[in-house]
Amino acid sequence: MSAPELARVLSVSTETIRRDLAALEEQGKLRRVYGGAVKTGFTNDEPPYLQRQSHNREAKRSIGRIAAARIEDGSTILIDVGTTTLELARAISGCSQVTILTNSLPVATVLCESLQQHKFSGSVMLLGGMLNPEQQSLSGPFCEQMIAELQVDQAFLSCGGISTEQGVTDYDVDEAACSRLFARSAAKVTVLADHTELGQRTFIRVIGLEQVNEIISDSPCPKEWMTTIKGHKISWVTAD
Repeated sequence: MSAPELARVLSVSTETIRRDLAALEEQGKLRRVYGGAVKTGFTNDEPPYLQRQSHNREAKRSIGRIAAARIEDGSTILIDVGTTTLELARAISGCSQVTILTNSLPVATVLCESLQQHKFSGSVMLLGGMLNPEQQSLSGPFCEQMIAELQVDQAFLSCGGISTEQGVTDYDVDEAACSRLFARSAAKVTVLADHTELGQRTFIRVIGLEQVNEIISDSPCPKEWMTTIKGHKISWVTAD
């Protein structure tokens, strides 16, 4: 839940909501995040992929639309595993001669349907590897070997959390290893993060902010992040 929305529904100030959330966090009933609160344990144990698709769906759709609009004709892109990157895949339309590589089964399925419907032109490559049925992803040594050979224009990364201290973090060791290689293989790295992921640190570090070129979020850049973001020359794009 976001603090502004709670304040509106309960007809109180956001300062009151923040104090109440702090008290509830002390009781172990929730965990505060930037802009609001989430269920306790949310970042410690990643929910299954299908369950996560319904979480913050409108925010993810907005982020996905903005990200898709930034894909250039004739470019080569990498899309990693995540529910926000799935919304990016759904939003891709009107591009021509685009080469898209992914280790996400849902992303590959959506892109296949889009090609059949002539929403864009180009090709899609599904990277091989070990199947994770719960997260519907492919990873492991074979997948990493394929990614290491690539040189692409842009990589779109999802995340479990993003912070100025730890950079981009995620839950799964194997998926994080693939995402890390995605970033290394791309001329431009774009991170897609909704407001619940800002300021969060999950299990494993993927990349530092110095390796990020662009962040697309449904929330404006936190004021306390401004110096770091400007220092790394990161472009922050706020989805409407």
